[in-house]
Amino acid sequence: MLAFGLLGPLEVRAAGRELVLPRSKARVLLAALLLRVGETVSVDRLIDDLWGEHAPATATHALHNAFSALRKVLGAEVVVTSPGGYALAVAPEQLDLVRFRRLTECAAVADSPAGRAARLREALQLWRGSLLADLAFEPVVLREAPRLEQLRLAATADLMEAELDLGRHFEVAPELEALVEQHVFDERLRALLMLALYRGGRQADALEVYRDTRALLLDGLGSSRARSCAPLNERS
Repeated sequence: MLAFGLLGPLEVRAAGRELVLPRSKARVLLAALLLRVGETVSVDRLIDDLWGEHAPATATHALHNAFSALRKVLGAEVVVTSPGGYALAVAPEQLDLVRFRRLTECAAVADSPAGRAARLREALQLWRGSLLADLAFEPVVLREAPRLEQLRLAATADLMEAELDLGRHFEVAPELEALVEQHVFDERLRALLMLALYRGGRQADALEVYRDTRALLLDGLGSSRARSCAPLNERS
């Protein structure tokens, strides 16, 4: 059975071996179809996914060629057509993104912090890098990546919270410090960091994070108010 990976560079595996995919638009087409697995995607939407606002006059023909190239590698039983467009005949468990979502859903209803942490760790281990890192500048990825990366960040914060519930404040504090450096404006991560530092006996450091957060929020609020009060001809 084929296994598809979106949570990192695009990959397809068969019997544990990575398949060599066609270059260029065929790869983007596969990514676009995988992001909407279970749906039939119209030709117009796929053209927008592959070329955005700069679709050439030959886009429909190029899309058909990409589809044919993909079909040769994956098989006619996987890459299918219908009157409404193109689709992938792929079971949900074949796609890492679906498994990630299911694990996070299971974590949300787990009956203990240990159960939540175990499922969240398993979910986050599916990520091999940024979403579709090798196709990062393609129109479909530029649209979808921010939303899905936010799901990853939320799962990471959930894991940190579960670890704190398990009393692992010493272990998670350094990781939270690194996360706050990467996501400066994330209030939840900052709150978790303050809690980890406080429980670890680093009250002064926790207070410093609180002061930084307060200053950051006040600065943002002040900028917002200044912008809203500025004359219309001074607003960008």
